[in-house]
Amino acid sequence: MLNYNDIYNECVFKAVRSSGSGGQHVNKVATKIEVYFNVKDSLVLSDNQKEKILDKLENKLSKLSELIITAQDTRSQFKNKQLAFAKLLDLLNSALAKVKKRKPTQVPIAVKIKRLKLKRSKSDIKKSRQKPRLDS
Repeated sequence: MLNYNDIYNECVFKAVRSSGSGGQHVNKVATKIEVYFNVKDSLVLSDNQKEKILDKLENKLSKLSELIITAQDTRSQFKNKQLAFAKLLDLLNSALAKVKKRKPTQVPIAVKIKRLKLKRSKSDIKKSRQKPRLDS
């Protein structure tokens, strides 16, 4: 399992001005947080874990194999920092989670019989609509 404190220490947090509406407050205060986590240079992750993350989060990585997560949901820089770090942990945990093998469901025999009976009855109904053949 991942050690969150070590991951936190490897992250680089950057405060940036938020986008969007908010008037003077948004223009003055840097409350948006960007979290940079370099997967390849991480000392916390094993080589196997790095490989899994690089494979599964390929579209979310920068060219330098960095995960960049942003949060600008609240007016508080501290809360945004917590949210961004939580997003990072969720991403890492979901990438490292084992995929359960799907067991194909068995169709019960009674259901198969019911389906075949229905097919036969529909077929009989359609046959009864046809004109009778005179040659046989």
